[in-house]
Amino acid sequence: MLKYWVWLSELKGLSNQTRLALLRHFSTPEEIFFADEAELNLTEGVDRQQIKLLANHDLTGADKILADCQRHNIRLVTFLDGEYPNRLRNIYDPPTLLYVKGNLPFFDDEVAVAVVGTRGCTPYGIACAEKFGYGLGKGGAIVVTGIAKGIDAAAARGALRAGGKVVAVLGNGIDVTYPYESRNLYEDVPAMGALISEYPPGTEPAGHHFPIRNRILSGLSLAALVVEAPARSGALSTANAALDQGKDLFAVPGPIGVKECEGSNRLIQQGAYLVMDAADILQTYEARFPTHLHVEKAHEVPETVGEPVKPAEEARLVAPTVHLHEVELTDDQIVLMRLLDEREPILVDELIDQSGIPTRRVLSALTVLEIDGYVKQHSGKRYTRTVSLAE
Repeated sequence: MLKYWVWLSELKGLSNQTRLALLRHFSTPEEIFFADEAELNLTEGVDRQQIKLLANHDLTGADKILADCQRHNIRLVTFLDGEYPNRLRNIYDPPTLLYVKGNLPFFDDEVAVAVVGTRGCTPYGIACAEKFGYGLGKGGAIVVTGIAKGIDAAAARGALRAGGKVVAVLGNGIDVTYPYESRNLYEDVPAMGALISEYPPGTEPAGHHFPIRNRILSGLSLAALVVEAPARSGALSTANAALDQGKDLFAVPGPIGVKECEGSNRLIQQGAYLVMDAADILQTYEARFPTHLHVEKAHEVPETVGEPVKPAEEARLVAPTVHLHEVELTDDQIVLMRLLDEREPILVDELIDQSGIPTRRVLSALTVLEIDGYVKQHSGKRYTRTVSLAE
């Protein structure tokens, strides 16, 4: 029964390796649940401390999780289910249980590419991620990503726009929307693919969840693509996981001297395949998956997908001047107006970080400013000011 799977996966202090050892010995979590201490002692690699943990037979938490899953239309896929991907099953520490919303592709017969990159990306990175996501989706590949703000979300948007499949692996419960900027993807992705998490409903995001999550991103995929990453980036942990798992590694070259590209450029220097479009990736697998891939379609990326903003062309030749003391603006709006630039679009996440204003208030203030004609929104949730300021 599923409640025993939830019980086993939620026992704190047990590693995935311990859980797998127990499953090899007892076959099912229900057998583990009812096993006595003498039987548990026969399991290779299980010590006395872990046996004490297994003595906890409280199923209250498991029952609540199952009720939450039913309420949020979340399915459970166990390690022993046929639907569980063999690619993931064969990594060093596969999760014993996956929470899924949407339709889980049959990964073992698909070309899946993990597309990752930095949250604090450049407009160039956003443009590349959207184009690669679109090309991969159009060419028949599955885009696997984390839908974090920045590169991940841009790749997901590109693939969805192409009508492709997207699988998002989360570092939180599927019912917990994080980040807020990706809230629409929480609806769009399950319609064309699936949301996946090893964390039960209600689990809030935590910093240590995401490096752990990255092994699943690469584990589900044939390859990982790093679009843009600084020298220290969570995307590089996915790249390392991919290499540890024997997966191919691709990277998009970036401008020399741009800190957001230092890590991805270094990967190329160290042997990652340099790619300039999605077809470069798909050609690697065309012979193995001739009926799944359509490499020629990967070239059919509309110019509007990931089109870089051209600030000099979009800025007005003579922007009207607004005197802050003569217009009725809230304190939040004034702070944002001062942070915004007339030519260089700024990510909404940067505005949140720089202003210290809560996300909901920033988005509300920007909406009103846009309606009033003081700011303009560009692709990738970036904004410019349409007026000059006078204090």
